[in-house]
Amino acid sequence: MAANPSYAQGATDIPLIEQTLGAFFDDMVGKQPDHEALVSRHEGQRFTYRELQAAANRLASALLNTGLQPGDRVGIWSHNNAPWILMQIATAKVGLVLVNINPAYRTSEVEYALNKVGCKLLVTMAQFKTSDYLVMLRELGSKRLPLLQRTVWIDKAGDADQPGMQRFSELLASGDPQDARVAAVGATLEATDPINIQFTSGTTGFPKGATLTHRNILNNGFFVGECMRLSPADRLCIPVPMYHCFGMVLGVLACLTHGSTIVFPNDGFDALSVLETVQAEQCTALHGVPTMFIAELDHPRFAEFDLSTLRTGIMAGTACPIEVMKRVVDRMHLGEITIAYGMTETSPVSCQSAADTPLDKRVATVGKVQPHLEVKIVDPETGATVPRGQSGELCTRGYSVMHGYWDDEPRTREAIDAEHWMHTGDLATMDDEGYVNIVGRIKDLVIRGGENIYPREIEEFLYRHPKVQDVQVVGLPDRKYGEELCAWIIVKPGQTATEDEVRDFCKGQIAHYKVPKYIQFVTAFPMTVTGKIQKFKIRDEMAARLGLQADKTA
Repeated sequence: MAANPSYAQGATDIPLIEQTLGAFFDDMVGKQPDHEALVSRHEGQRFTYRELQAAANRLASALLNTGLQPGDRVGIWSHNNAPWILMQIATAKVGLVLVNINPAYRTSEVEYALNKVGCKLLVTMAQFKTSDYLVMLRELGSKRLPLLQRTVWIDKAGDADQPGMQRFSELLASGDPQDARVAAVGATLEATDPINIQFTSGTTGFPKGATLTHRNILNNGFFVGECMRLSPADRLCIPVPMYHCFGMVLGVLACLTHGSTIVFPNDGFDALSVLETVQAEQCTALHGVPTMFIAELDHPRFAEFDLSTLRTGIMAGTACPIEVMKRVVDRMHLGEITIAYGMTETSPVSCQSAADTPLDKRVATVGKVQPHLEVKIVDPETGATVPRGQSGELCTRGYSVMHGYWDDEPRTREAIDAEHWMHTGDLATMDDEGYVNIVGRIKDLVIRGGENIYPREIEEFLYRHPKVQDVQVVGLPDRKYGEELCAWIIVKPGQTATEDEVRDFCKGQIAHYKVPKYIQFVTAFPMTVTGKIQKFKIRDEMAARLGLQADKTA
C-alpha cells in the first residue's frame, strides 16, 4: 500500500439504526404526533406525523387485503405526490419491496422492469404531460405483463372510471388503520430485509435493479440529514424525483429521521413553483441538481421571491459547477448547502460536505467519507490503493452497499468485489485532509495524443466565461490524436456567443490540447429525469453529425 494511502474511514460515534423503517417511523410519530410531516402543494394536502401514520397504516392494511405477502414486489410509476410517500411507508411496514419505476420509461422499458422483478401490483399516475401511463399499460396487457395481478391508478375527484383498474382512493379506503396484521407482520421483519429496488439508468444494455434494505436507506437518510443539521424546525423543499434516491432517501428519509417537514412544490420540476413554495412555506432547505439551481437563479422572476428562510440543502446528482455553487450560496441564502456524492448502489451517499465545511472545500470537493463507511482510491488496472493526491477509481464499503442487483449475480460480482468493496467507476482524488474530489467517469476520460484530459476540468474553466450558463465536454474520435474535445454550451438568456470568443477565452489560460476543437451552442442537454446529463448521447449525436466513427460507449 502507498506510504500515505488514499483511504479514509468515517466516524462511528453515533451508532447505526438497526430498526426497520416502519418501526423507526412509528417511534418518531410517538415523539411529535402533531408536527407537520408532509405538505404537497400541487395536491393541496397536508399531513401531521400522526395523520401520515394513520394513512400509511390504512394503505398497508389494504395491500395485505389484496393477498400480497412479505417479499412480494410492488411497483410505483409516478412523479412526486402524497400517494408516493404513503406507498414508501406502507410497503416498508409490511415487508413488501417497493419498485421505483422511472416516469420517463416507455412501454418496452416498463415491460422489462416489471417482469424482471416480478411486480404483482403497480400504482401509477394516470398521465403526465405527454406520457399517458394507462394507455401504455393497456397496450402491454396481461400477455406481456403476465405476473402483474393488479393495476391501481392515482385518481383525482371527478375522474372517470378506468375499466380493469382500481382507483388509489378506493384501495386506500379498503384498508383499516387499526388492522392488527400490520404490526404483526412488522414484528417479523429484519432491518437487513430488502425493501426497495431502483433501476440504475442503463446507458448501455438493460438497466440493473439495485436492491436496497431498510438498513441501507434508513441509515443513509439519517446521516445525510445529520450533515445538514436537520431538526423538527426544518422544512425541506423537494423538487427532485421520488423514484430516485435523491428524493426518496436524501429527501424523505432525511426528513422522517429528524422529524422535519417534507414539502413538495409540484409533481415534476418547475423553477417558478419551487421559488413560490420556498417563500410560501418558509422552507429552510432545498435540494436540487445543478441544472435545477441554474433554472431557479436565472428565472426572470427570481428577484421577486423572499428566500431568506433558506439555510441548507443538497446539490448533487451530477458534477456541481463551482460558479453555480457560489451563486447559490450568495443569492439563495444557502450558506450551509452541502454537496453529496454517491450512486444508487450505495443507498446512495458515500461522501458529503458538512454545513460547516469551509466554502473553498465545499465548492471544490464532495466532502469526506460518511459515518460507518470506508472509501479508498485504487489504480483501475492493478487495484492497488494510490497515494493521496493521485487519481484512481473510487471504491466504497460499509452498511450502504446494496444487497445486490436483483436476480443478476454476475453483474453484482462485477460491481462488488470479494472484500465487499463497491467499485463506482468514478475517477477521484483524496487530499491530505481526506476531502474527495470527483474528477470524472473512467469512461468519460479523454485521451488526446497520449494526454489524459478530464472533461470536468474543462467544464469548470468554461463556467467562468461571463456568457456561459451551462456546458458539457466530451471526447470525439479523431484519426490523428485518437480523440478531440467537443464542448456543448448553453449561453445565458439574452446573450449570444461565437466559437472564436470561447477559444480566445481559453488561449493562454489552459493548455492548447485542452481547448475544445468542436464547439456547439445548444439550448438543452439530453438528460435523464433525475437531471443526469447523458454524455453518450452528446457524443453519438456529434459523431454522427461530423461523420465520425463513435468508438466510446457510455
